[in-house]
Amino acid sequence: MALVKAGVVVLDCAEPEKLAEFYKGLLEAEETDVTANRVEIRSADGTRLAFRRDANATPPSWPRPENSLQAHLDFLVDDLDEAERRVVGLGGRPVDTKGAVGPHEERGYADPAGHSFTLRRTPSTAPKQG
Repeated sequence: MALVKAGVVVLDCAEPEKLAEFYKGLLEAEETDVTANRVEIRSADGTRLAFRRDANATPPSWPRPENSLQAHLDFLVDDLDEAERRVVGLGGRPVDTKGAVGPHEERGYADPAGHSFTLRRTPSTAPKQG
């Protein structure tokens, strides 16, 4: 029997209800647990996030060095432009949207509370033509 049944990434923030709304919209998720100081959501693919109230939460300042990146989330998407429009429409902001060097095309963002996350285009699995 496994000791740990499931993991949940928990982000500290001043307003968990508002941050949960952002991620519910981004992940097309639903609330699964709500208390006075915590909101948990789950997407259709099983991604679980929770947002815990911390009145003294200080958002990371990445990419600036002071109070730099503490942790960030990666989300795989098929269409970076479409995903970016959704992020911005939900209240997120671009942090680093320059083309990344390497096998994956990715762009950096911050959620409304300042937590960093990356949208990464999923590489095609189709065989090369020609």
